[in-house]
Amino acid sequence: MGSSREVLRRSFFGHLPLLLAGAAALFAAAPRLSASLPSPFDKFLSHGLLSSLAALLGVTTPAVAVAIWFAAAAAWAYAVSRPRPVYLVDLSGYVAGESHEASRAKTIAHFGRCGRFSDESMAFQKRMLERSGLGERTHFPASLISVPVDMCLRTAREESHAVIFGVVEDVLRRGAVAAADVGVLIFNSSLLSTTPSFTSLIANRYGMRHDLVSHNLSGMGCSAGIIAIDLAKRLLQVHRDTYALVVSTENITLNAYMGNNRPMLVTNTLFRVGGAAILLSNRAVDRRRAKYQLIHTVRTHRGAHDQSFGCVTQEEDDAGCVGVSLSKELMVVAGEALRTNITTLGPLVLPMSEQLRFLATVVLNRVFRARVRAYLPDFKLAFDHFCIHAGGRGVLDELERSLKLSAWHMEPSRMTLCRFGNTSSSSLWYELAYSEAKGRIRKGDRVWQIAFGSGFKCNSAVWKALRTVEGGEEGNPWTPELDVLPIEVPRVSPIDETTYTFPDGAKYKVSVAG
Repeated sequence: MGSSREVLRRSFFGHLPLLLAGAAALFAAAPRLSASLPSPFDKFLSHGLLSSLAALLGVTTPAVAVAIWFAAAAAWAYAVSRPRPVYLVDLSGYVAGESHEASRAKTIAHFGRCGRFSDESMAFQKRMLERSGLGERTHFPASLISVPVDMCLRTAREESHAVIFGVVEDVLRRGAVAAADVGVLIFNSSLLSTTPSFTSLIANRYGMRHDLVSHNLSGMGCSAGIIAIDLAKRLLQVHRDTYALVVSTENITLNAYMGNNRPMLVTNTLFRVGGAAILLSNRAVDRRRAKYQLIHTVRTHRGAHDQSFGCVTQEEDDAGCVGVSLSKELMVVAGEALRTNITTLGPLVLPMSEQLRFLATVVLNRVFRARVRAYLPDFKLAFDHFCIHAGGRGVLDELERSLKLSAWHMEPSRMTLCRFGNTSSSSLWYELAYSEAKGRIRKGDRVWQIAFGSGFKCNSAVWKALRTVEGGEEGNPWTPELDVLPIEVPRVSPIDETTYTFPDGAKYKVSVAG
């Protein structure tokens, strides 16, 4: 499909000289022709027009007819070769029920009572959670806060089904779109891929059409949400007048680590239940009601580098316990991926003044061998809002410093990490929903979403607000808490796990010796 579009595009530019010559000739001959023909309507239908034009140009009448036909064909080719706009109609973020809420004390108490961790591992997880930036109301699946824990495929499916059905039904209701009108369906979950696939589950549950174009993405980490958006954008260039539904989530039940390898314990203190559904459209009629238009997607994949490829891996420890290991080089790898990504994105979005400053430092360093520090463009001149993947406090601190962002710009990401934890690929949508709930999104604003994922990948999406989004919308996951947000998140917040009491009256205390 892409090659045929390129042919059409080249066809148009190949006929451009003929089009311009014909237009100029018609304009020059218009006064003489208008005097000899009876009416404007007859001018364009009369064979005399073709004959007069042919005589003026010194060619035959059939040649003029063929040229006009080619001009019409070239105009059509140009029209169909233009990329179709992609609109974001609405989005939905999942909020689990109160029974799934877990304070930090409850989290540590349940980790300790499950009996899988050594005293040293429990002390380490407690220290990590105290410095994580997570708050007191993040969500766990029931499987991990039951006694004993119940980690199996059945409970994993129960977790995913609750998230998927919740956000899909909500976004279709908010967008006033029937499931049968969705032509493209994309689902991403990195660590759980079932048979039948989750896209088949959604199609079956909601009776979707038989010619549904569906893709089930797995193994792509926390940046898979932007990958799914990019894939939807490409498919919406091919399939006319339809909707695309993107569902992003991660499964926690089967991916909690129950061993004692420190690099694999970190994920226990960060990842929580969450998910989002995004309704996209390429229908011109939807522009009037859509919230955003997708302007750019930029994907960076550094999998060819061994250090990048191996910095986030799912593996077994020596005892056979499966988990996700995070290497110490993660921040270095993420920084390299971000630099590569913004090098591509910058020329697309930055004002010329910033591009020239960056180019000047490159020339000084590479041509004149001057030891000038590379200029980091001010992306605040290109974007009004920043949605940075809430991977952890360290990631957010580093990007705040690197991009020279203010606390206001970082607020959506920090509040998402505090309230919902790291929800993997869906965290970007909680951040955008936060900006909406706070009434920050005004018509014309530009939003930059940045996500990082295993492999290693850094992906960006740029959106333009088509209308002002009123704060406090019904169904927004942040609306019930607007009055208390934002909140102060200390760099270190001590945990007293003994404040949590199990239903049977028992308490848990991390060993001091740990």
